[in-house]
Amino acid sequence: MHKQVKISKGLDINLKGKPAHKIADAPRSNKYVVKPTEFYGINPRLSVKTGDHVNAGDPLFYHKYIDRIKFTSPVSGTVEDIIRGEKRKILKIIIKPDATDTFKTFKVAKPESLSREQVLDLLLESGLFATIKQRPYDLIAHPDDQPKAIFISAYDSAPLGVDYAFVLKSKMKAFENGLKAVKKLTDGKVYLIVNGETATDFDKLNDVEIIKAFGPHPVGNVSVSIEKFEPISKGDRIWTINPADVALIGEFFETGQYNPVRTVALAGSKVKAPMYYNIKAGAGMSEFLKDKLIDDDVRIISGNVLTGSNITKDQFLNFYDNEITVIPLGNKPRFMGWLPFIGKNRKSFYNFGFAPKELDLDASLYGEERAFVMNEEFESVMPLDIYPVHLLKAALLGDVEKMEQLGILEVAPEDFALLDYISSSKIDTQELIRKGLDIMQVEMG
Repeated sequence: MHKQVKISKGLDINLKGKPAHKIADAPRSNKYVVKPTEFYGINPRLSVKTGDHVNAGDPLFYHKYIDRIKFTSPVSGTVEDIIRGEKRKILKIIIKPDATDTFKTFKVAKPESLSREQVLDLLLESGLFATIKQRPYDLIAHPDDQPKAIFISAYDSAPLGVDYAFVLKSKMKAFENGLKAVKKLTDGKVYLIVNGETATDFDKLNDVEIIKAFGPHPVGNVSVSIEKFEPISKGDRIWTINPADVALIGEFFETGQYNPVRTVALAGSKVKAPMYYNIKAGAGMSEFLKDKLIDDDVRIISGNVLTGSNITKDQFLNFYDNEITVIPLGNKPRFMGWLPFIGKNRKSFYNFGFAPKELDLDASLYGEERAFVMNEEFESVMPLDIYPVHLLKAALLGDVEKMEQLGILEVAPEDFALLDYISSSKIDTQELIRKGLDIMQVEMG
C-alpha cells in the first residue's frame, strides 16, 4: 500500500509554454563550464591547470576539507580558461570540447553485489556524489554520514515543471539500477515521491517506499514528505537526490562512464516550440537557444521560474538544473501598473485581475522592497509546520537559537519560493533562508 501526503496550502501557477512530450538532441556546445560556486559549502582546490587535456570523468577540482569529494569534467577536451574572482576565488572552469568524447573508465558492476563503501567510492571518484544533497542545510552530503533515509522526488509541481514520468520512461532500467545503488547508501528507507493524480511506471517499482502526493505546489518538494514521514531531529541527516540523477547513476554502473546527459525541458511563453532536449550539464546556451526563441526581449532562467537563476545566452546550463525557462522580460512601463486589476494578463494571489487560464507572466517585480507585513499571507501558501515570517526575521538577525527553534533545519530555500511570488514586501526570502542555513552550518556543524 502506497503512502500518501496531502496538502491544501500552496499555489499552482498555470503558465503558458508547457513543454510538449517530444525529445530531441541538442547541438554539441563549443564550450562547457563547471562552476564551483554552484556547490554550496565546497572549498575547491584545482586538479588541473589551463591547457591540460581531460577526459570525461577526469577530476577538475576537489573539496579542500574532504578530498574524497571530486568534481569531474562532463566532456573530454582542453581546459581553456580558469576564471577567478575576488581573493582568487575559482568561479568557472571553461573546457573546449573535443569533436567526440573520450571517457575515463570506471569499474562496471552491479550495485547490489557491492558494499556500501564500494558504491560510495565509485560515486566519489566519478563526481556523481555531488548530485546527493543533505538535510539540514541543503548542501552536498558528507560521505562519512549515515543518512536515516533518502528522498527522491519524481514530482516537479513547480510551474512548467519537468514531467519525470515522461523523461525517464525510456530510462526506467537505468533508474532501477540507480535505485539499487542509492539503497546501498542507507540502512533506512528510500522514499520516492510521485504525482498521486496520475498512474506512472514509478508505481510499479519494488523495494522503494512510494509516496503519492496530492495538492498544490509545493507538494512535490521533498521537505513536505520529510516532515511527515522522517522528521528531522538534531543530529539527523536526510539525503535527497533528483530522479534524473538516479538514472545517471544507474547508467554509470552499467557503462563505467561518467556521461551527464540530461533531458532538459525548454519551456516558457517565449519559446517557439517548447519541448525536451538531451543536453550535457554545463553546456552553453548560445548554440542551444539559436532560432528557438520568439524574440530577444526575454528573461532566460536556468531552472524553473520560482527557484531558477537568471542567465544570458552567453552563459551555461547549471549543474543541478533540468529545465530552461524563457519568459517575457517585462521591462516596459505599464499604465497604472501599481493597480493589480489593470491588464488582461495580471494574476494576483488575491484573485484581482482578469487573467486567462494560462498565464503569460513576465519577470517584473511591480514594486520595491519594503517592510514585512504581518497579514498571514505567507502562512496561506506554506504547508510546513513553521512560522515563516518569524523564521525569516530570525535569519535576518542571524539568531542561531531562534532559527533552530523555528524550524530552519527542516527547510531549504526552494520551500520559500512561493512566498517570493506572493510577497507584498518584495524581500528575497530564498536568499534570506540560504544565509540563515549557512550561519547554522558554521555554528552547529
